[in-house]
This record gives sequence, C-alpha cells and structure tokens, in this order.
Amino acid sequence: MTAKYLVVDANILIRAVLGVRVAELIGRYGEGVSFCAPDLAFDQAANHLPEIAARKGLDEVAVLEALDSWRPAIDTVPTEDLEPLRGRALKRIGRRDPSDWPFVAAALALDCLIVDIHHDWNWPPLISSYRRVDI
Repeated sequence: MTAKYLVVDANILIRAVLGVRVAELIGRYGEGVSFCAPDLAFDQAANHLPEIAARKGLDEVAVLEALDSWRPAIDTVPTEDLEPLRGRALKRIGRRDPSDWPFVAAALALDCLIVDIHHDWNWPPLISSYRRVDI
C-alpha cells in the first residue's frame, strides 16, 4: 500500500459508476495513490444512484452492481472510527456543510487531500483539495 491517500466523496463514486474520467483517473493513478472514503460515501451513492439511473434510462440493479465493483479500489473507513476527529472536522467546516464532517475527518486522519466536485473548497483552507478540473 502507498503512503499517499485521496479521500473521495459520494459524488466521485457516482461519477466513477456513470462517467469515464474518474474511472480513468483511478485506474491511472491507483498504483501511486490509495483512494479512500468514509463508508457512508458508498451508502450515499447507493441512495442517489437509482434515481439517477431511472432518469437516464439505465438499469438500476446494474448501476448498483457497478458501484459495488468499486469497493476493492476504494479503501473504506468506518464512520464511527472517525468520531474522535468529528470536533476538529466540524471546526474546520464551520457553518458550510456539517454533514461533510466524516470526509474532513478522514482527510485529517490520513493527512491527505479530499477529491470533491460538489463543493468549492476555495475558502480558507479546510483541507487541501482538488476539484474535478484539477485531477
């Protein structure tokens, strides 16, 4: 296992399932970087994918199976293991989106970056992160 980590969120997992670029990037950089996510990222993606699949006319079961196929490539951290870092993570987040604390806590625990396409982390440094256009 490598010493470099990137924390991914549910949006990245959804794009890994439905898109091409994220899958290519994980494939290209997977040997040099370990991707990880709080376990709830997979739960969040699984909650949203059926609706997205229905809108796109995709088979919901196949889409959820595709999500599960990413589990070996993404190390998961049990959210309860991140609980000791919840306070620090919430302090970093402030009022922006407290529900993101597990992702920030994982990044704090691993001293790594967060890959997120949904948020703009350009406000005072939360955790160094990359947006989709940066990776």
